[in-house]
Amino acid sequence: MRSVSLVVTRKLLAQVLVVCLAASALIAGSAHAGAQTRAVEGFHWGVATSGFQVEGSNADSNWKRHVDGAASRGEADPVNDAVDFWNRYEEDIARAADMGVTTFRLSVEWSRIEPQPGQYDEQALRRYDDILSTIRAHGMTPMITMVHYVYPGWLVDRGGFLSPDAVEAFGRYAELITERWAGDGTMWVTFNEPLVFFSHELRIGLVGLHQFNAFRDNVVAAHKLGYHAAHRADPDAMVTANEAYLPAFAPATDDLLLNHIRGELDFIGIDYYYGIALDNLTTIRAAWDDFAGVRPQPEGMYESIVHYAKHFPGMPLYIVENGLPTDNGHRGDAIDRGDYLRDTVFWIQRAVADGYPVIGYNHWSLVDNYEWGSYDSRFGLYQVDVLTDPTLERRPTSGVDAYRDVITRGGVPEGYRPVLPVGMCSLGTIPDTCLNPVDVHGPLATLAG
Repeated sequence: MRSVSLVVTRKLLAQVLVVCLAASALIAGSAHAGAQTRAVEGFHWGVATSGFQVEGSNADSNWKRHVDGAASRGEADPVNDAVDFWNRYEEDIARAADMGVTTFRLSVEWSRIEPQPGQYDEQALRRYDDILSTIRAHGMTPMITMVHYVYPGWLVDRGGFLSPDAVEAFGRYAELITERWAGDGTMWVTFNEPLVFFSHELRIGLVGLHQFNAFRDNVVAAHKLGYHAAHRADPDAMVTANEAYLPAFAPATDDLLLNHIRGELDFIGIDYYYGIALDNLTTIRAAWDDFAGVRPQPEGMYESIVHYAKHFPGMPLYIVENGLPTDNGHRGDAIDRGDYLRDTVFWIQRAVADGYPVIGYNHWSLVDNYEWGSYDSRFGLYQVDVLTDPTLERRPTSGVDAYRDVITRGGVPEGYRPVLPVGMCSLGTIPDTCLNPVDVHGPLATLAG
């Protein structure tokens, strides 16, 4: 059934392509052809991690319970101690600083901080004090995620984020951590990808599809509590809830989430990983977790920026996550991490040169991590063979030198041309991308940290 529908889809897309190409022959120029090269100061060059995925020594939580059960049945990799960031944070933070990184995104684990309702672990809080102090001592700004899909086991017992007291419990937690760590430019993400958060809860059996509205409403209410807690602790706080850009579906996801919280956002947090075009339908492979089988489209970054700039006019934009997956360090198409990173930055520079208000970029991730059931998908600038190397050695990929060079220069140099081919007619904005594709020869902004 899947193969038949795919053939029909390909035929339909081919017909659309013919129409779009014919029309594009009648149109010349670019919507931003008159843009001038510009320099931006204070750009955030960042890396990203999340607690459950890298810390190890994980406390009782929704995901710890799921993984322990799934691993015992051979259905998932055991998380074990992940890359042991909890004990090796000093060396990893130093690696980020060595690249010139100015912003370090991490999540603090609610389950670790509040192992029982109303009982706070002072030892865990002091460890996070040390981690955040180390980030600041290296001249980097923390970006703290309050919930990155993971919450305490005791809340699971009460019904998870569908429980009647979930919002209030989150509010108390948000007050605690913002009072403790706000200020000095600290940025905040209340919930990582709330719509994906729901899909994760669906996957591990904690919600039903029919409960989406109730779940979303609780997350929206909790986000607002987190937003106002951060602003009470620091009136100048920058707070968001990042959302994954899904080509062709972004307006719908805006309606499902971001439009409900647009009054409590200081910037739009964008996660961009995949594009889809008439000559690139490989994104379907992500549906069965073959992430490394998806052909990347770095130019889709430009498209995502345009979308959010138009739908949230006047709001600063920040690429909170972006990265390239491999299958245990390998890709069938042999695409290099350094090339992908440079191409992606190129398109951000093009967008800024064309007047779009991008203020930062985080590369996901600093080190390989636990990808929600598996260590096979590798996103790290530093590779770590968790399941086969007991020393957990961090080995630099080509992305490390590439990122260091990009940050030093404020982007790729004038004259750089992307290594990866531009997709033909992105389905996210068809027919716009057929009729008026972004000009690869346009100006590049310099993004100084």
